[in-house]
Amino acid sequence: ETWKLAQQIRKTVKRTDTTGEANPLTGLVYCADCGAKMYNHKGEGRSKREKRDKDPVSGLYPYDHYDCSSYTLTRYHSGTECSGHYIRTKDIRALLLDTIKTVSAYAISNEAEFIEKVRAASEVRQAQAAKDLKRKLTKDRKRSKELDGLIKKLYEAYASEKISEKRFEVLSSEYEQEQEALEAAIAQEQAELDAFEADTAKVDQFLALTKKYTDFSVLTTPMIYEFVDKILVHAPDRSTGERTQEVDIYLKFIGKFDVPLPEPTLEELAEIEKVRQRRARGRENTRRYTERKRQEKEKTA
Repeated sequence: ETWKLAQQIRKTVKRTDTTGEANPLTGLVYCADCGAKMYNHKGEGRSKREKRDKDPVSGLYPYDHYDCSSYTLTRYHSGTECSGHYIRTKDIRALLLDTIKTVSAYAISNEAEFIEKVRAASEVRQAQAAKDLKRKLTKDRKRSKELDGLIKKLYEAYASEKISEKRFEVLSSEYEQEQEALEAAIAQEQAELDAFEADTAKVDQFLALTKKYTDFSVLTTPMIYEFVDKILVHAPDRSTGERTQEVDIYLKFIGKFDVPLPEPTLEELAEIEKVRQRRARGRENTRRYTERKRQEKEKTA
């Protein structure tokens, strides 16, 4: 397992950035809308101009964030693709740690229920995928058999001099190339079908991984490499007047897993309301500050 993990890590180039560091989230964060990779922006220059240092715990600059690469590359040109998916790196790491910790705790404490939920979800996904794959496999095998008959008839036509040698070579080459491609596809499809049954056993690998770690207080680079498969970041939603953003975290072996959570207590609801009010005050203060600066700029113009 360690060797497999090392090979997977080597597939993604971890280039060092201007700070001389390689980001462990490289190749894991994607835009949920267009599928493009999310670009990491550290905001090092702005932080230094404002004389703001890295966070001593996370080691991140205050303006370290991710955004959709399609949007970033086209925002200054006509025909902007996708939209802004701004999300702070600090928030992604906090969500990762919370997800890994919550799912691991649930898996260990409710092992039988966890196994049942993961396998049930896996079987539902695989049932449709297997159905589509079997349909395609049947179609490809039928076409391959048809090609055998066409090649045979073609040879008979050539042997009886009904078609020229040049025509025979062109057609036979086309048929053989198509058949080779079909045979490769059939082998791949059959291998995927065979793998569906083995996929449900991956839950045991995840359980073994959770028992390997005893400390989930800090998100470490090895934890990211071993637990995280991919992260999908959705565009922010402002329809309620507040900015909310959905993030899907897919873990190794089990994919996206939602832990059953109890209803929030009155104390938790009160704390949520306090946070909402604090954010509302922050937005209002920002609006007033921006308006004041605008007015000052108009007076000096």
